[in-house]
Amino acid sequence: MTQQPHLRFVTLLGSLRQGSINGALAKALPALAPADVNIEHLGSIGEFPHYDADIQSAGFPTPVTVMGASILAADAVIIVLPEYNYSVPGVLKNALDWISRLPNTPFAGKPVAIQSASPGALGGARAQYHLRQMLVFLDAHVLNKPEVMIGQAATKIDVQTSVISDVTTCNFVSSQLEALAILVRGRTRN
Repeated sequence: MTQQPHLRFVTLLGSLRQGSINGALAKALPALAPADVNIEHLGSIGEFPHYDADIQSAGFPTPVTVMGASILAADAVIIVLPEYNYSVPGVLKNALDWISRLPNTPFAGKPVAIQSASPGALGGARAQYHLRQMLVFLDAHVLNKPEVMIGQAATKIDVQTSVISDVTTCNFVSSQLEALAILVRGRTRN
């Protein structure tokens, strides 16, 4: 029996805050991934300047090109984001605006999973739906189910240790990572 090669997923974090519950969620993912999946964290999107076509015409900033190359080389992307004012954080929108303009279109055809955590009951659902609209334009292949929206996240994720303490949440996040691996492997067979 031939062993399948390891998959490489990358996480794109839509939060800059040091004590971010979504940052803790992103850091918890490698321990919850299938055995044949490696998860790496992309750099901070806080290093991106505000999108400006004049800056672009002078050349893409290095953090943009480095992140774009990492996304392009990955088998899949996991976007982990908080919800701000019923939508995506501006810093994430800015990063997507930059990355979408790279000539190699890193998100085109790329399998993407979305996760969010919130102290509220909805777990970032509205932000995820707005992000899905943006990803349609980027031609990303978003995993539809299972959706990971962790409500009441402060009772389930420890921001100090980046450990998900709630077993049900761990299992649900793991099932999404497994589904993403199945999506990636199904695409590589076609």
